[in-house]
Amino acid sequence: MRKRVVVALGGNALGNSLPEQKIAVKSTAKTIVDLVEADCDVVVTHGNGPQIGMINNAMAALTREKEGQPNTPLSVCVAMSQAYIGYDLQNALHEELLNRGIEHLPTMTMVTQVLVDKNDPAFKNPTKPIGHFMTKEEAENEKKKGNYVEYEEGDEGYRRIIASPKPIDIYEIDAIKALVDAHQLVIAAGGGGIPVLEQRTGLKGASAVIEKDYTAAKLADMLDADALMILTSSDNLTIDVDGEVKELGTLTTKEAEELIDKGYFDPITSLPKIDASLNFVLAKKGRKAIISNLAKAKDAIRGKIGTVIE
Repeated sequence: MRKRVVVALGGNALGNSLPEQKIAVKSTAKTIVDLVEADCDVVVTHGNGPQIGMINNAMAALTREKEGQPNTPLSVCVAMSQAYIGYDLQNALHEELLNRGIEHLPTMTMVTQVLVDKNDPAFKNPTKPIGHFMTKEEAENEKKKGNYVEYEEGDEGYRRIIASPKPIDIYEIDAIKALVDAHQLVIAAGGGGIPVLEQRTGLKGASAVIEKDYTAAKLADMLDADALMILTSSDNLTIDVDGEVKELGTLTTKEAEELIDKGYFDPITSLPKIDASLNFVLAKKGRKAIISNLAKAKDAIRGKIGTVIE
């Protein structure tokens, strides 16, 4: 039987610039098509860290240089990143599919909005730095606009800090489901999704960036996927136990919870991956979450490598 798999791509899958992304997506496409050939219906989601920073910087520069040019909301910048990352991924996947003789697998990108709660505590405790480094004067102007700013010791000055709320709902989920049910290869909820707030019958973009691992888990849950794969640059997650680095293999949900409670995971890097994976697996019996190496996804889906929660 074919498995439905949501694949969350880390930053190493996309590179840090436009030229790097063009190169990176070619090898990333090979990984995704490996999964297609392993009898998986694949839904792809991805981060957008370097890309959202680049777009935000470009839009901010335009505002500074052109009188009367309004600021571009962060939610719009996320939408831009979804489209241009999706464009490169689609083209790379199309080429790789044809190279392997797979001619009838449509690939498309869904611009995806994700609901967040205006009362999420993250809005009072922003943690994600974005955009260019600022002088003290520029930082003071940002503060006057109501934005959070933080000085980064040893770097180039101040940076804007934004909230990272948890995803509640995915608005385009029915369209994504229809495409997956038709066995299409879908790219969705890129960069954690465009964060939006409900306002009566409308939606308003939120000044935030959603952690892509949590959105990937939400997407996998709403699609009732068999597996969630979070692909990084390492074969397995590791923890430090009394000065000794230990690779994590297969974990029960109870074991994963205990490791979280004991504080073994970095809150910025590994904790969102393990916590999101746990949320997905606990939501329904029979599910599996795999955290492993982008370049070895075929081995990971077959259980040969990876940190697995089941």
